[in-house]
Amino acid sequence: MKKNLGVAPLVFPQPVLIIATYDENKKANAMNAAWGGIVGKDKIIINLSAHKTTDNIMKRKAFTISIGDKEHMLSCDYVGIVSANNEPDKMEKAGFTTTKSKYVDAPVINELPMALECELLNIIEGDMYLTRIVNVLADESILSNEGKITLNKFSPITYDTSESGYYTLGKRIGTAFKDGERLK
Repeated sequence: MKKNLGVAPLVFPQPVLIIATYDENKKANAMNAAWGGIVGKDKIIINLSAHKTTDNIMKRKAFTISIGDKEHMLSCDYVGIVSANNEPDKMEKAGFTTTKSKYVDAPVINELPMALECELLNIIEGDMYLTRIVNVLADESILSNEGKITLNKFSPITYDTSESGYYTLGKRIGTAFKDGERLK
């Protein structure tokens, strides 16, 4: 029997999204965002409260989103708990270096193997940032022989909102849009 829990203790794994921006002095900054996801072929929505990062997004209308991975979990968590308003060397302490994006006015975090280069389209209901993905960057170390990002080589982490834990994705258990054919 299922128990009614309401919406507060929702267990819904969220990708660990590391948002990188430039401030007014062109200094790179990053934060960890827990609420967001792909909403179409080239769109993503991220729910963000007020931060230095959101101020930077409003000024530049651009940012990058890197996907947190197992190897950099500590650094990803650090940029989520420390504000650049209080720690000017936040990126250095996290062990992150950056390169300027070729497509948007934002930094790409070199250490994280995948990044989405995004431009702001709209803000919905005051805190949901709708963006267009203009390019995807992936380190060759996470690509298959066919040049696609593969979870056989990439270890993205998810955030469990119910127990405040980080988890790696598990092993492949099936083939999408094919295995269900057996029930026809």
